[in-house]
Amino acid sequence: MSPRARILQLALVPALLAVGCRRGTTEPVGHRVEPQSPQVDAATGLTFPLDPPASTALVAVPAFSALTLRQPLDLTAAPGEPEHLFVAEKGGRILRFENRDDVKSATVFLDIRDRVRMRHDEEGLLGLAFPPDFAETGAFYVSYSASGPRRTQVSRFHRTADGSAADPDSEEPLLAAAQPYGNHNGGSIGFGPRGFLYAGFGDGGAAGDPLQAGQDLGTVLGSIVRLEVDGLGPYRVPADNPFVDVPGARPEIWAYGLRNPWRFSFDRQDGTMWVGDVGQDSLEEVDIIERGGNYGWRLREAEREFADDARSGRAAADPLLDPVVSYGRRAGVSITGGFVYRGTHLPAFRGLYFYGDYGSGTVWALDYDGTQVVSNEVVASVPALASFGEDAAGELYAISHAGAVYRFELPDSKAASPAFPTLLSETRLFTDLASLTPQPALLPYDVAWPFWSDGADKQRWLALPQGGAVEFRAEDPWSFPVGTVAVKHFELALDDQDPKSRRRLETRVMVHEARGWAGYTYRWNDAQSDAELVTTPTHELLSVKRGGVTEQQRWEYPAGSDCMRCHNTATGGVLGLSTRQLSGDGGALARWAEAGVFSKPLPDPGTLPTHPSPGAPEASAEAQARAYLDVNCSICHRPGGPAPGSMDLRAGTALADMALLEQRTEESVGDGPALRLHAGEHTGSALWHRVRAESAQRMPPLSSTRVDEAGAELLATWIDAM
Repeated sequence: MSPRARILQLALVPALLAVGCRRGTTEPVGHRVEPQSPQVDAATGLTFPLDPPASTALVAVPAFSALTLRQPLDLTAAPGEPEHLFVAEKGGRILRFENRDDVKSATVFLDIRDRVRMRHDEEGLLGLAFPPDFAETGAFYVSYSASGPRRTQVSRFHRTADGSAADPDSEEPLLAAAQPYGNHNGGSIGFGPRGFLYAGFGDGGAAGDPLQAGQDLGTVLGSIVRLEVDGLGPYRVPADNPFVDVPGARPEIWAYGLRNPWRFSFDRQDGTMWVGDVGQDSLEEVDIIERGGNYGWRLREAEREFADDARSGRAAADPLLDPVVSYGRRAGVSITGGFVYRGTHLPAFRGLYFYGDYGSGTVWALDYDGTQVVSNEVVASVPALASFGEDAAGELYAISHAGAVYRFELPDSKAASPAFPTLLSETRLFTDLASLTPQPALLPYDVAWPFWSDGADKQRWLALPQGGAVEFRAEDPWSFPVGTVAVKHFELALDDQDPKSRRRLETRVMVHEARGWAGYTYRWNDAQSDAELVTTPTHELLSVKRGGVTEQQRWEYPAGSDCMRCHNTATGGVLGLSTRQLSGDGGALARWAEAGVFSKPLPDPGTLPTHPSPGAPEASAEAQARAYLDVNCSICHRPGGPAPGSMDLRAGTALADMALLEQRTEESVGDGPALRLHAGEHTGSALWHRVRAESAQRMPPLSSTRVDEAGAELLATWIDAM
């Protein structure tokens, strides 16, 4: 039986949601994720199971759930200590604990928070590696972001005499790489089959590789280096490194042409080196790293020619190597490289390469025979998938940036799988679909500033589980109890002069399930009598008449990873349900407070931040422009968000702290503006061009095909008045 057939046979429940919106989580860092039983809320009667049937061959199950982990990024075992695991936290700690699922506590093995730089979302303690002789020497290696100057630092540390911890004062710096920007730091390190240390570096950051580091052998940026580290000095360059004798090349380089290699590993059976390389606009890629290999960036993004260099006429110094597989924006936004599984717990998956996506949480198992891809199947889902790890036995773990570690199990075929509603009528959200009458448990609400949805009109409702309450926060995302359901309904007038031309397009539902938020889309049928669950992203062309002129408008129905790209962990998993959106006059905040929706009394309404309404005469252009950016753009451009470049477009962030005003950008937008926001000149501001763009660089990038002309005009007015 082929591995592909094995995986499909192991999917023991119907693949209803095989490409449905993947789960995210809104729990704070350090929160323990507890499995819960399937349930349907007794008070509301809604039929959404809170632990829906598995749609994949494996189920991610919380491991070590009694531990409190803060932004874990790496998990590994040390030679000579098979009974222990080590977890590196982004902030600068390494924890050591027993490899038992019921372990209650961990000890701090190393704490270097005093020297780890954390000013950008992609900075921190990024890599941990134990050499084969760790049991004898006590030496191990880390890669972290540092300041003075800003750099990636690879260093060696030593454990103390009793072996229970490491001495932070034992640091021996090995290799430092200056980082011109805060993103694309790479950071993965590991030992290969011959005992050499490998370290991965991104291209230096920003976007489009402004330093052209990817094809420059004179810098370690955009490359993977290979070092001999045996305690005799910082390191030596192995004599068989491919560029030792190339004039002007850094001899440490093993392979190059990488944008941001986010996690690499070695197959413990045959030594093959696998890496996930993060893409820019279009494609994420999985590569097998070869000696001296050129993986194309920035001449190519995966196998696709990169637009910036398509015009430059540049040629590569070495042949470009194709990825093993790549995937586009429908499947995810930021690849997380994994491991070839060599454990014994899941024998049907031995030899398959596991990798995933941070944005969508999707996990794939790739079967590659050395020449071609035999299969590449979605096998699981993990929220905020930051990394993978292995224990001493080769068993696989997935690390969530939200603070949890998962292991993989086969679905329990003996357990009764709760039915998932495939029709909107089956959800019991509405007592009458013809009139769209919501059931009494649904609380209607509206927002101060609507998200741009290509001219569609929207209605919104919220339902809480019995006894559930919302944890209010003035600026940060609210926290919702498991069982919360948020609904948004879309309609579009097909003729702006005819009220009867309104057509129901879709109803989107966000459900806070046992393991986090999940999103589902129901597409209305032509008869407008019911809506069917969307399991594959799709679209249709609508004939829409505006001002007497008929045009074709593309309407996209999201599914797959699309939902969690916007409903990401940084936003709290839901959009619109926030203080600024609901605290104004006539908003839902006061009504809900009186109805007991919140867990505690709210502050004085006059002290709460509020978005103005579009066109409000009393609101300044700045206040309206900041509201527009907050609603439409800060979804990604905020601390912890998936967008690069460190911009923070939230309304509560001071202009000077937004990394926006007079900040240079290397993006090719419009006519090529050099500044993100150029005060007094909107045509010289990349921000304005991105709102008006019709390419992959536009904001907002999802579920929109029409430019928001009013929004662009508002931004222009604000910028020109500066």
